[in-house]
Amino acid sequence: MTLASSTLSSAPTPRARRRGREALFLLGLLALFAVGLGGLALAGGWQESWAQVARLSLWQIGLLLLLSLANYGLRGLRWHLFSRRLGLGLPLSASLRHFLGGFAMTVTPGRVGELVRMRWISRETGWRFTRSAPLVLVDRASDLAAMGAILALSLSLSTMGITGAFPVAALALIAAIVATRPALLTRIVTVLYRLLGRAPRAFGRIRSAARSLTVFSTLPTIAGSLSLGAAGWLAEGIAFALLLGWMGADIGLFSAIAIFVFSTLAGGLTGAPGGIGGAEAAMIALLKLHGIPLEVSVPATAIIRITTLWFAIGIGILAFPAAERASLKATTP
Repeated sequence: MTLASSTLSSAPTPRARRRGREALFLLGLLALFAVGLGGLALAGGWQESWAQVARLSLWQIGLLLLLSLANYGLRGLRWHLFSRRLGLGLPLSASLRHFLGGFAMTVTPGRVGELVRMRWISRETGWRFTRSAPLVLVDRASDLAAMGAILALSLSLSTMGITGAFPVAALALIAAIVATRPALLTRIVTVLYRLLGRAPRAFGRIRSAARSLTVFSTLPTIAGSLSLGAAGWLAEGIAFALLLGWMGADIGLFSAIAIFVFSTLAGGLTGAPGGIGGAEAAMIALLKLHGIPLEVSVPATAIIRITTLWFAIGIGILAFPAAERASLKATTP
């Protein structure tokens, strides 16, 4: 073997370079998350903040993680429900593998990295991206509908008010309705194409994907997906309420759920990967308005984000290789 060929063979492949960049991006966001909350903890008194964290026991942290796991499991079942309605014919194990593995890409801008699920589906079923794309759209719309409904309900039962929360809930529900109404979505895409007059092929594919949403419009599918999504997000909202109570800042179940859901939606609206920055800022600000000092609100925010967002990313990183191997194996003759 010549020196040139040896050098070429030892050079990192494009896939390895891409994974390296993704790992650095993830580590950078984690560092930004830690630095931001660490700065706030110092402002509120790091010793007091650490004392709040030290109050928690391992079983309490375990319960928070278990409630988050319930959220992922219920939403994974919803993904399987949508998958079956679309006609993919994949077993539950494959649906869960795809859904959980996609969490590894949660912190990509706009969560576009989660479209890796479509790549796995394409390899295992032979379906083109345009045929399976409605699965991503209806899953995201179902999350918006469930979270919008939870936010509206929790605000109506809460003793506190959140400025702008009802408009956010309304926007989430409207977006969910538009995204799951094939005729309405097709009409909107057509109007946008006429206004822009560009990319006819891309708009044609979007219209085709919109029409395929009809299979999700049955009452059993809508009821089942909303029930699974609402139960999943409620589990994490309850986890936040429990956490605040354990840290001596009990603001009531529905107020805690409202703050958690609103902050999660607000973080998503910023477009930041994983809502990092926006969600934490909204959560801390709302807790402050409720009279919770920084030495409690900052560690509570850090812990709930670690046991929800970062826990999901950790699960995704563990599931990703298995999903990749399974999909590659399916394409091997």
